[in-house]
Amino acid sequence: MAINKLVLNDFLEEEKFSLIGIHCTIDDYRLAFLLNKALDIKLTRLDFDIDNNNQQANFSIFEWEDSSQFKTWNLVSNTCKVISNQIENTLNSLFSQNPTVTKTHHLVPEYGKANYLLKIDNECLTNNEKLILEKILKIDQVITAYSIAQESLKSKDQLIFN
Repeated sequence: MAINKLVLNDFLEEEKFSLIGIHCTIDDYRLAFLLNKALDIKLTRLDFDIDNNNQQANFSIFEWEDSSQFKTWNLVSNTCKVISNQIENTLNSLFSQNPTVTKTHHLVPEYGKANYLLKIDNECLTNNEKLILEKILKIDQVITAYSIAQESLKSKDQLIFN
């Protein structure tokens, strides 16, 4: 009797996208405004944040669908600071304190130093990544920006937004 084997990798199509890591200290809405101006795009804040249930962290996301070039642009925050109370096992006394602890979570931990990630989904392979990087680097508030290779990502699943 013949044994048939179904390989799922034949059916899974690799998503085509460009990813740019951006280092800057400004707020997400300000960076989205500056990127809109520099790149002539229209990023808008989505009604929901990306929720990472494992770490109780929320990451802000901006999106623009360019229907003329079949591209979807996403700007997502890579860092989230969560403040929690550290409960001590002491009795309630006059001098007991509940110190707060701030934990920093990253959407893509292997690039934790990047404050923001700009993901460009490409239906067609018309990629001008070098030109986009040059325009981003001309923004005064941006410290640096660089391209991130898909092969170097261990947590690609975190970048699926739809």
